[in-house]
This record gives sequence, structure tokens and C-alpha cells, in this order.
Amino acid sequence: MTDTNQTETDPFAWFQRWMTEAEASEPSDPNAMTVVTVAADGRPSARTILLKGVDPRGFVFYTNTQSRKGNELAANNLVFLLFYWKSLGRQIRVEGRVEPVTTAEADAYYASRPRISRLGAWASDQSRPLSERAELERRLAHFEEKYPGEDIPRPPHWSGYRVLPERFEFWRNMPFRLHDRTIFERAPDGGWTSGKLFP
Repeated sequence: MTDTNQTETDPFAWFQRWMTEAEASEPSDPNAMTVVTVAADGRPSARTILLKGVDPRGFVFYTNTQSRKGNELAANNLVFLLFYWKSLGRQIRVEGRVEPVTTAEADAYYASRPRISRLGAWASDQSRPLSERAELERRLAHFEEKYPGEDIPRPPHWSGYRVLPERFEFWRNMPFRLHDRTIFERAPDGGWTSGKLFP
């Protein structure tokens, strides 16, 4: 494992380097991230989901848009991401706003999912009360019968979000808790300014 070049000026390049190293060492789901949303009443909510895409525009994840997170993002598009790789002694915090992915992006990713996952997007009323597990299994069986082949349309309530970063923090574990913290903040010209924080 190599440390990130401390002169790196592009936070996305820094992120990609750390993600590549995590993919080589983490035992499962190196792309797991905690997503924090805030409801209209100011109540925060966090859950761990999987990052499905990243490029210079931002970070992409997919979900049921009628789920709790979807409803909260509709009310307040501010979002916070946290990547934590304990074995590497690293974490990345990302603050920004979300925008919906395009229909073409959502369709393409949905089509790439296993068949049972695509059917599950129809069967699950995500975040709503479930009387018993058997209810979900009945709903899944219904959609298996309705869509017996591979041609399963994307549900209208299932899509993706792109997090447009406004701030990054790269944290490295250091001896005696004298950790290294590097921040990047979006500049008015669209570039990035960087600096350090006390641990």
C-alpha cells in the first residue's frame, strides 16, 4: 500500500487511487459507503449502500425513489457520503448535493442487474412496513410470473442519484492519533482549493 501523493490537486484522482487500493485489500464491498440524508424536519438518517459509479461529475447510487432516502432527498438535496476502510486506516468524507441520473443511465444500470434483483425492485415497497417475510416472497412470485423472461422493465419508482461534491476530506490513520486530514473545497471557478485540518 502506498500513500497518496500529498501534492495531488484533483480529489477525484485521489479518491480513485484510494478506491483502487481498497479493492485490492478489502475482503468484501470496498465500494460500500454510508449515505446520510436529512428529512424536511431536520432529522438525519444514515444507511450503508454501494457506490455504483464515479467520474469527474460525481458519485452515483441507485435506489427506490419512494424509499425513506428518496423522500428525504426530494425534500432536501443535501447529502453526505462516508467511505471507511478500517484495514487501510483510511476514510473519505464527501459533502454535496444530489441530482437525478438520466433515464438512459438508470435504464442501463437496471438492465445490468441480475434478474432476481430487477424483480425485487418491483416486489419491494422499500422502507414501508412489512407484515411478514412471506408477503415479500408472495410479491416476488407475482412479478416472476408477470415477467417470466429477461425483458423486465425498470419500475418508474426506481432510479439513481448523482452526488455532486462540494467538499472532500481524506483522513489517514497516523501513530498516536496524530491523524492526517486533507480537505478539498469547490472553488467559485469550478476548481478545487485544498488544505489541512488538525486531527
